[in-house]
Amino acid sequence: MTKEIEVECPSCSPEEEVRHEVLKEGPSPLVRCLECGHVHVAEIKTPKSVTLKVVVSKMDVSNTYKTELDSETILQVGDELVVDDEETGVVVPILITALDAGGKRVQLARAEDTETIWGRAIDEVTVKFSAQSGTGITEVIEKRVPGDYEFVVGAEEKAGNKRLLITKIKIRDGGFRSRKGDVVLAKYVKRIFARKIGEGSGQREFRRGPW
Repeated sequence: MTKEIEVECPSCSPEEEVRHEVLKEGPSPLVRCLECGHVHVAEIKTPKSVTLKVVVSKMDVSNTYKTELDSETILQVGDELVVDDEETGVVVPILITALDAGGKRVQLARAEDTETIWGRAIDEVTVKFSAQSGTGITEVIEKRVPGDYEFVVGAEEKAGNKRLLITKIKIRDGGFRSRKGDVVLAKYVKRIFARKIGEGSGQREFRRGPW
């Protein structure tokens, strides 16, 4: 079976990797370009890794960890990242909320240029409901769910001993979802607005739970 790799060809593609057939394996394999047929020794680049400080917030507590990444990895606020701290054995998925690079806060940075990653743990999140009763009184109710749990506008949720009908969801970028059937993952929720079922005039649309 012919082995193929993608590397730059000095003859036809010095700036972009193209497919090559491996003629002789090794740290610097002999290859033949499948685009132009040129035979040459390939330079295999070994990725350099960097160890970065990561500050992870979970509920009201922040912890500092270290994680190793490829130096060329592009980090961006809003992206998900799995923090794997070999010293503590902690593995936790986070949503990147801020990046420090070059002595300032940035939205996008290469790993090798990054000083600190700030993030919010999304393995489990606490979601706050503003739940209104038929008398107009609003109660704040909290519910802890997995980060990938789906909340649906128009659906019924159970939080503690309360049955709630979701009317609107505020997401973390400042926007709202208010159309019936709109779905938002728990890790992106800022606050959920709801009516208490049995204490207001709203009727439930869907059944969800139990939680």
